[in-house]
Amino acid sequence: MDRGLGELSSLLGQTLAARGWRLATAESCSGGLLAGAVTATPGSSAWFERGFVTYSNESKAELLGVDLATLARYGAVSEETAREMADGAINHSHADVAIAITGIAGPDSGSTTKPVGTVWLAWRKRHGNGGAQTHCFPGDREAIRLRVVTAALERLIALAEAGEGLQ
Repeated sequence: MDRGLGELSSLLGQTLAARGWRLATAESCSGGLLAGAVTATPGSSAWFERGFVTYSNESKAELLGVDLATLARYGAVSEETAREMADGAINHSHADVAIAITGIAGPDSGSTTKPVGTVWLAWRKRHGNGGAQTHCFPGDREAIRLRVVTAALERLIALAEAGEGLQ
């Protein structure tokens, strides 16, 4: 595992464990890389509840409850889809916090409005609010996937450190 991901995952684990929180992930373009980074961390079974790899639109709908109308209207790479993925990860798990990743890692499938490297992160707390942010990461497929997982870990650490909205 990338050393930076390992350090971030370890810090996330310490922060979540200190609060007694558990994490769920919902991943598309990262293909389980976030869950892989998390489960490579010793002791992660105490704070990682489950991960969903929902690469196809059908799996997003079937496993997470993403509305097919949302996918048709906004596409898989959108704030709306990312938020529904995060909601689904919370609703289909026992986690306290969830994060979703959807995007275009390339090298194909980009467009002028959604170029390769466009990625949405969304997060949701079980008894609190959520949020979303977009990034446009440079690089090849592997670089984009590593960057989005890094961004997801950093966002989760910030959420856990803030600790707001969870009861």
